[in-house]
Amino acid sequence: MVTLKGKHTYLRALEKEDLDFIYEVENNENIWELSHTQTPYSRFLIQQYLENAHQDIYEAKQLRLVISNYDNKTLGLIDIFDFDFKNKRAGIGIVIAEAENRGKGHGHEALDLLVNYCFTKLNLHQLYCNISADNINSLKLFENRGFKRIGLKNDWNYTNEGFKNEYLLQLINN
Repeated sequence: MVTLKGKHTYLRALEKEDLDFIYEVENNENIWELSHTQTPYSRFLIQQYLENAHQDIYEAKQLRLVISNYDNKTLGLIDIFDFDFKNKRAGIGIVIAEAENRGKGHGHEALDLLVNYCFTKLNLHQLYCNISADNINSLKLFENRGFKRIGLKNDWNYTNEGFKNEYLLQLINN
């Protein structure tokens, strides 16, 4: 089911057929640093997650959508997390899974679609994201959409290269 359409990209709900894609993304050690993952996920756990993905955002406090193009190629995932209806805010994150699909505008369009959805359908007042200070492409993606750096968390995340700083970015719906 297509719910959020852009010119080249659309966002859709998770389906059981996404098991292999999510398994690959969640077990890709190259992006564990982004998701703060330290251990692999089994197919069984991901299957259970998919079986419960139908939960309402007001109950689950999160929503994961698949980023696809109109050739029905699955490109990545975009998430709403820490959904706080009372304070009208949520965190968001995005990953374009394969390097060859990055830098082609899919992430930008997916982010635009999600921001619009959050502000018009969920009536949120603000969105935020946390981005490693050395993740220049993600910083550029979010800042080009209007997110502002509002804080720097020094030595925030420990990685194989040592401690890394992380920016907190925010977008207020005016």
